[in-house]
Parts: sequence; structure tokens; C-alpha cells
Amino acid sequence: MRKIYLTTFVVLAISLFLGSCGQAAIPIPISIPTATTDPVSLPSPRMVVLSPTPTPAPTSTLTPLPTTTPILFPMTIEAMRRGFYPGSPISIVEELDPGLNYRRYYAFYLSEGLRIYALLTIPNGEMPEGGWPGIVFNHGYIPPDVYRTTERYIAYVDQLASNGYVVFRIDYRGHDNSDGSASGAYGDPGYQVDVLNAIASLKKFDQVNPEKIGLWGHSMGGYLTLRAMVIDKSIKAGVIWAGVVGSYPDMLYNWRRTNSSFTPSPSSRSWRGAWTQQFGSPEENPDFWASVSANSYLGDLSGPLQLHHGTNDTDVPFAFSQTLESQIQAVGGTVESYLYQNDNHNLSGFFMMAMNRTVAFYDQYLKGESPD
Repeated sequence: MRKIYLTTFVVLAISLFLGSCGQAAIPIPISIPTATTDPVSLPSPRMVVLSPTPTPAPTSTLTPLPTTTPILFPMTIEAMRRGFYPGSPISIVEELDPGLNYRRYYAFYLSEGLRIYALLTIPNGEMPEGGWPGIVFNHGYIPPDVYRTTERYIAYVDQLASNGYVVFRIDYRGHDNSDGSASGAYGDPGYQVDVLNAIASLKKFDQVNPEKIGLWGHSMGGYLTLRAMVIDKSIKAGVIWAGVVGSYPDMLYNWRRTNSSFTPSPSSRSWRGAWTQQFGSPEENPDFWASVSANSYLGDLSGPLQLHHGTNDTDVPFAFSQTLESQIQAVGGTVESYLYQNDNHNLSGFFMMAMNRTVAFYDQYLKGESPD
């Protein structure tokens, strides 16, 4: 920082006047980049500044002039990377009916002081040296007012748990008995914070190997999984089924749900209009839209990624997964991708095939087993 030394009588008088009256903050406007013609192109991201935070006015002639500290928009990847996600010890509330070869528990952890409930499974048998490999399970959109911790995704969790994994299927804030408001994933960082704190909490669990943590995500949970893997470098592998994994411009222009049963809350849809009004369209401000898209940071993926998608998915276009595969390959990342002809959003027709591939992927990258 430069220091300005005042040496003349006139400057000294002015400085004394400013020191007694205070000095007004000087706002710095956001710059709007030149428009482009490609609505979904993603240039290299840079910091997005919302508004400056001025330092206090100088109180003497030798005090440095005010400077500004940039404030990042909270949904940018850089802002999420600067967050603090300590997690907490996992607390067991109740033991549930067991699975075939694993135990089931109703549990919770803390995220920003909120109590977030989860379904926790622990394999039977002798624990491996260092602990079991663990998977944070990120479910897709279910209306928060009908969501129940112990319902849905039962077969998915069972397949992972019965193959020797601790599974931590988290609720997100505002779901079932979890604290907080269900504000949606795409325009608010809350669910993402819950995922990152779940990862930290699972690392603290004494039966889990903190060096062998993976993520699984379906639909909206796939969006949260992809973002987590460019924010948290400790995640060893991720699997996404029918994921909302397009860039934000792609989501803005190319995502129109045709399944009437898949209707998010108004708060989860509000980012489209609000961001366009505040920051401009992707053509007017490509840097902003790149800064909130995990696809702009795929060179920083924390580990290999496996993608699954049905070609008859009427909730999320399978082109999202195809594009993500190409983008990861372009930056030299490790990715596997599978399309299932005429299958739906839940991969009901090829469930066991997709699940067997999922388990084999985790066995390779979390357990270190050689693929067949």
C-alpha cells in the first residue's frame, strides 16, 4: 500500500479537516465485459466483485489512504472455496432395523450451527485398517415438506452399504427434521455448505478412513457433487446419476423440465431472473456466469468421476452428462460415462447394471482394488 506524506501547510490543513470529519467511502462499480455471441461458452473465470468494503478513514496525516477489499458473490466457486466447513462429530440418535450385512442409524451433524439429519450405515465385520471407506450420498430434488430421512433411495443405499461402505445419506437443511430453510440448491449456497460439512463430519467418524471419502449424487445431488469436487480437494472419487451438471448458461438456456411431477419451489427457480437482472445475461457478462459454474474449474477436479444418464430422461437432459464428459477429457481428467437407452431419470430399467458399475468404480478408487 502506498503511503502519502503531506508536507505543505495547505495539505496539512486539508488533512486535519478530513481527519476530524471522516472520509466518505468511494464505491467501485462492477465492470461488465464485452458481449459474446455464444450463449453457453465459458471463458476462464476471474474474480467477481459485488461491492467494495472500505477501510476506515485516516486519522492522521501519515495514515495510508483507504483501500477496498473485494466481496465475492456467495455462489461463485472462489467464494465457496474460501468458506469454512468444519463439520462436527456425528451424533447417533437411534438405531434402525439393520440391513443384510450392515447396521442403520438415524444421526445428525452440524452445518453452520444447524442440525442436519442423515441416514448412516456401517458395515458388519472386521473394520479395515484405517477405517471403512465412506460415501456422502447426495439425494435429488424431493419436495422438502414430503421428504423423509428413512424413505426413498433405499435400494441405492443398500447396494453401497452391503458392499462394505459407510454411507452418509444427508437430508439438507429444511428437509424433514433438519434445521433451517429449504432454499434450493441452484441460487443459494446452503445445501452446498451442508454437503461440505457432511464430508468434514464423516472424516471425524472413528470408523471411517478420512483418506477414502467419495461422493454419490443423483439429479440435484449430482450438481452438488460436481461442485464439491472442485471446491474440496480431499474427495477421492465421485459418481453422478442423471446429474444437473450443465454450466449455468447451459442450465439457463437448455433446461426446460417436461415432467410435471418435478416442480422445485419458487425460491429454487428465482436465480434465473434475479441473476440476469443483477449481472446481465451470459452474453453481456460471461465472466460472472463462468465464475458460478463448476464446469469452468474442471481442471481442479479432486478425483475421477463416473457419469450415468438415461436417454429418455424427461427431467434433466442427458446432453448435460455428455458435455461434461467432453469437458473433463479436454482438461485431461479421468471420467467414465454411460448412457442407458430409453431409460428414465432414475435409471429404473438398468438399475443393477448402473449400480454394479458404481460399486466397481468405488472399489477401484476408494478401496484400491484392480478393475476386472
